[in-house]
Amino acid sequence: MVAPIFKIVPTTQQYDWGKLGSSSAVAHLAAAASYPGFQLQNDKPYAEVSTSGFLLFACKMARFITALDGYPPHVAVQIAIDASLASYLKDHPSLLGENIIKRFPGAVDGNLPFLFKVLSIEKALSIQTHPDKATAEKLHAELPKIYKARTRPCSYSIPRVMWLPSLAQHCPQHYHNSELSALIPQSILDTFCAIADSTTPTGPAEKAALKDLFAALMTAEEDAVKTQLGLLVARYLRAGQGELESLVLRLNSQFPGDIGVFCAFILNYVKMEPGEAIFLGAGEPHAYVSGDIIECMANSDNVIRAGLTPKLRDIPNLIGGLTYVSADASRHGVQPTVFASPASMLYDPPIPEFSVVQVKMNQGEEEHRAVSGPSLVVVTEGGGRVSWSGDSLEINEGDVFFIGAETPAKFGTTDGLVMYRALVEPNN
Repeated sequence: MVAPIFKIVPTTQQYDWGKLGSSSAVAHLAAAASYPGFQLQNDKPYAEVSTSGFLLFACKMARFITALDGYPPHVAVQIAIDASLASYLKDHPSLLGENIIKRFPGAVDGNLPFLFKVLSIEKALSIQTHPDKATAEKLHAELPKIYKARTRPCSYSIPRVMWLPSLAQHCPQHYHNSELSALIPQSILDTFCAIADSTTPTGPAEKAALKDLFAALMTAEEDAVKTQLGLLVARYLRAGQGELESLVLRLNSQFPGDIGVFCAFILNYVKMEPGEAIFLGAGEPHAYVSGDIIECMANSDNVIRAGLTPKLRDIPNLIGGLTYVSADASRHGVQPTVFASPASMLYDPPIPEFSVVQVKMNQGEEEHRAVSGPSLVVVTEGGGRVSWSGDSLEINEGDVFFIGAETPAKFGTTDGLVMYRALVEPNN
């Protein structure tokens, strides 16, 4: 009999944007759960815990068997299986659920519709966007070695600790900044300034003006960018430093002379408190600046980058694929609703690929109903047990486990438990 709940052995990634050593939530979780092969080094970055078993991050798993020769019934024995999660789910499709396999083409090969990660960010990630499905198919046809997936990725994130600044979505302000203005033709500036206070910021003329402004900035000559950024940094170092000035200096220290630093004047600067979440759909420009977060996204690795990165920059496709909706960052917020009780809050973005439940228990038990699709759960604090159909599994900080489709689960703790559960239930 296939166990519907079992642990995953996740992978950690040491990208250079990660937090160093014990300051990283990723390193903390890996050490707490004793991830295989993990050894903490305080001079090394720890950027990501990847849980989903996607092609680039094949996860091994531990299966729990309750009836094994030489052991009494209902005693769980952990056995490591050298297989990726995707290959195991392909061989056991009931864990994915019939509706999921019908709805998402990749599920027939065992792929979940989502990627679920913990990120620890010290150095800004790139100014980037994710393409919609039509654009993803076009980019894959034209540049298959760069854009490998035909599906759209959309991101959703909840901060695990105090705050997560990010650059998210266009905001028409600071266009009178002299160094920024020097990079943009006067005619484009004049047109933009004329409509900056428009009562219809999502109208065709307003979007066109914003696109022209952003395109002019991102295609400015490299020498001019470095000159104007040098002047800006020198001015900020002489003057007092507020929040925006500190952001500009921080980004320039990480990516000296990079055009992406000027995006601090064009995108919203968002600080998130614990329990807050944002959803970024296809075509929304963004860049994580710092913090520790839970991130869930549709299962695709398509990213179009244009600044704050040593990787390939595809400025034409980034400019051509944005929404150019000028608005406050609050439009991206996802308000939670009760999933089982106030201890389990559901964050449900407007797409079918995933939702996320934040579980925060002081003590006692919490029951989750059966969900029609699969789930991945990461324990970020505390410990306890998860129970189902007469069986149970001990779970502790750093553990990642899978819950199969149509499986009700009960969580219990005596000393506190915090978890994040990514699930897919497209019929809702």
